[in-house]
Amino acid sequence: MRKFRNIAAATIAAGALLALTACNSGSPSDPAGGGDAPEPDVAEDVALEGSPTYDRMVENGGPTIGVKEDQPNLGYLDVTTQERSGFDIEIARWIAASLGFSEDQITYEPIASANREQALVNGDIDYYVGTYSITDNRKEQIDFAGPYFETGQGFLVSADSEMTEVTDVSDFNGMRVCSATGSTPIQNIKENYPEIETTEYDIYSQCVEDLLSGKVDAVTTDAAILIGYAAQNPDELKVLDGLFTEERYGVGLPKGDTVLQEHINTLFTEGGDEWQKIFDATLGQSGITVEQPAVDPVG
Repeated sequence: MRKFRNIAAATIAAGALLALTACNSGSPSDPAGGGDAPEPDVAEDVALEGSPTYDRMVENGGPTIGVKEDQPNLGYLDVTTQERSGFDIEIARWIAASLGFSEDQITYEPIASANREQALVNGDIDYYVGTYSITDNRKEQIDFAGPYFETGQGFLVSADSEMTEVTDVSDFNGMRVCSATGSTPIQNIKENYPEIETTEYDIYSQCVEDLLSGKVDAVTTDAAILIGYAAQNPDELKVLDGLFTEERYGVGLPKGDTVLQEHINTLFTEGGDEWQKIFDATLGQSGITVEQPAVDPVG
């Protein structure tokens, strides 16, 4: 069980990551807040012997990738242009290119947080890239490649709220906090802070709408996600300073496909320059600087 840490003690990456809040990267004309991401080179003569997931991608003419589409700077779908953008989307495209698949061969499948493991188990998607925290519980059903990014638990509140100076999660006792069903943050609150009332939706954007309308007192999830929403409404929303936990994003994979897992881990390990270009064109547009994390060994 991972308990929330006191904000004052959670200094890991906080200064760098939460510098985003001062930069307000998004705008009404550019809600995703991203720049032009690099086009990855599509690999040729790829052969992943022993990977049933890769074999399925080849048979289907391309990968089906689970994503989020309501998270500015991370996984975002512009409903007007139907263009996808964000750090996670570019990571997903980079992986596909390394497997020999071009952008026009990719099928994106939006999957709610609560349904991610089941989608991988059922074979509905080939891999998942979407603010997917690596946890031991999830590893019982699926595998992860990575991590490819590290962030931490945060809270989003109204800019004029009395909660802007919160120093501990228990300060929200008696209040209503919203998050996505099946997400790590809502599970942590339920397990460790039973006096906090919770509201759950399939997508975070509904939580943000409730916060703006005053139906909930705060939204909680990874700080990187919350910062994107705050950037869209800088006069109305604020991300609390500090991080409550450490979260490590991984690529969700079908259980037991170590060949594909090792391929992606090698891509991350050897592709630091490409990772940096992707970061600079997406989350890095807000002015933060973070280091690419080392991947976990397989096994």
